[in-house]
Amino acid sequence: MLNRLEILKIFAVTAASPTFREAAKRLGVSPQVVTRAIRELEQTLGETLFHRSTRRIQITTFGQSFVPKAQDALAAVDDLFGPAASRTDEAVGTVRITAPSVLGRRFVQPVLLDLMTRHPGLVPDLRLSDSPSPVVDEQIDIGVRAGAIGDNRFIARMIGPLPVWVVGAPSLIGRVGEPTHLKELETMPVTSLIDRSTGRPWPWMFRDERQFQPSSPVFVTDDTEAEIAAACAGLGFSQCTEYLVRPCIADGRLVRLLPRLEPSPWKLYVYRPQRGPVPTRIRVVYDELVAKLGQATLRD
Repeated sequence: MLNRLEILKIFAVTAASPTFREAAKRLGVSPQVVTRAIRELEQTLGETLFHRSTRRIQITTFGQSFVPKAQDALAAVDDLFGPAASRTDEAVGTVRITAPSVLGRRFVQPVLLDLMTRHPGLVPDLRLSDSPSPVVDEQIDIGVRAGAIGDNRFIARMIGPLPVWVVGAPSLIGRVGEPTHLKELETMPVTSLIDRSTGRPWPWMFRDERQFQPSSPVFVTDDTEAEIAAACAGLGFSQCTEYLVRPCIADGRLVRLLPRLEPSPWKLYVYRPQRGPVPTRIRVVYDELVAKLGQATLRD
C-alpha cells in the first residue's frame, strides 16, 4: 500500500505527463501503480482528477487546482530533509563528550578546540567527571575512559596503554628513604585516593595482581590533582597514572619508584553508544579523538 507522500508524488508527475504509462516510465514504476495511486487519491478527495481515454489523459479543473497544493506539500518535505542532506560533509551542531577530569582538561579539550577552528559550526559539550557517566541515559555522544568497557551497547576503540606508577618527591625520599619492595612501602607515608562512585579508597595495584590498601594514609582526597599536589609537596608516596604525573617527573618534582612492581597498564578507550547512523559531527569528533589522544597520552 502506498503512503500519502508517495501518492502525491505520483500525482504531481502524472499531472505533467500525457499518459499514465508515460508517468509510470518517469517514476520507474508500473502503469498499474500509477492508476491505483490516482484512483486512491480521487477516492480520498472525493473528486475526479483526470479524464481518461485510451490515448491520453486530461487533468480536470479540480486536478489543476490541486497541483500547486501537492507541489507545496512535496517541497515542504524536501525542505525538511534537504538541509540535513546538504550538510552531510559538515561537522555542525552539539556533540556531548564525557571524560575523566584531568585527562579531559589536558588532552581532550585541546583536541576539541583545534576541531572548532576547522569546523566553526561544531559545539562541543564536554562533561568532566572521574565517575563513569551513564552515557546512554544522559544522551552522551562520545566517552573517554581508562579501564574496561564492559557494555555491549558501546562501540569502543582501545587507543593505547596507560602505565601506573608509584611516585614520590625527592624531599620525601631524602627524609624517609626510597622504598625498594612492597613491604617497605607499607610502612612509609602514602596518600589515598577515594573512588567517588563507592566512597571507598582505591587500592594500589601491583604486578602479579598484588594489592595494597593504605591503612593509615597521611593525605586522603577524591581529586587526582589534589593527590598529585600532596605528593609533590612531599607529604607521601602516591600511585598515579603516568600521564597525570608526567610534567612533575619531567621537572624533577616527582621520581618514579618501584618500576619492577608496576602492574599491567590500564587501557584508554574512546567509545560511543550504538545508535544506528552516526551524524557527521559525532563521527568527526570520534575519529579525531581516536587519532589524537593516543599520540598525546602515550607520549607528548
